[in-house]
Amino acid sequence: MPLLEVRNLTKVFETGASGHRAVDDVSFTIDAGETLGLVGESGCGKTTLGRMILRLIEPTSGNVLFNGEDVLQADARRMRALRKDMQIVFQDPFGSLDPRFRVLDIVTEPLVIHEKHSRAELRTKASELLRAVGLDESALGRFPHEFSGGQRQRIGIARALALKPKFIVADEPVSALDVSVGAQIVNLLAQLQREFGLTYLFISHSMPVVRYLATRIAVMRAGKIVEIGTAEQVTERPAHEYTRALLAAVPEFSC
Repeated sequence: MPLLEVRNLTKVFETGASGHRAVDDVSFTIDAGETLGLVGESGCGKTTLGRMILRLIEPTSGNVLFNGEDVLQADARRMRALRKDMQIVFQDPFGSLDPRFRVLDIVTEPLVIHEKHSRAELRTKASELLRAVGLDESALGRFPHEFSGGQRQRIGIARALALKPKFIVADEPVSALDVSVGAQIVNLLAQLQREFGLTYLFISHSMPVVRYLATRIAVMRAGKIVEIGTAEQVTERPAHEYTRALLAAVPEFSC
């Protein structure tokens, strides 16, 4: 049984007299421990799809099964429990961290919400999480504006790891960073996957980035999955003309 199964997921945003079908009857599975790269141009529905899986956006129709349980049928109490296993790393490392909070409070916020720990325990756990993402405990008392974009993204990743999730949606986590810093973050995500046994839905508009990290690749265009297969199949023997265009349009990505 796959860890995640998406069945016929659809989202229609009402826009005046008609609706915009942002995600159109999308289905796929992700096995435990793998990375499914979701690639496509901006506006094709990738982020909407990722957020529907976590119920940050409610779908119009379809099903999302996590470990065989339909996430979309979960009540508020059950959804709270499921969120411990399903986390997100946001695209914008500048906007996703509350500027009023110190790093200690940002990283431990999920633990405060879902578990009970003393202040000393929270500090210890925060230090461990920061070390896991390549930062040290000197960061704990500082505010987000005191860090670079790459460091902020590391803080966001540490926050996502706090509850020891099984599955993470990484929503364009390197698109706001320069190439060299982005490569460091991609390598960090690969390392964390090995260390913690994580499963990723990695969303990106960059085929080279997805090709580097993903086990399989799904290509999305105008709300639909137009091609899905192993990373080798999709990048070496693309079946859809849109996939071939994506591959032809971008430079190589070096990690």
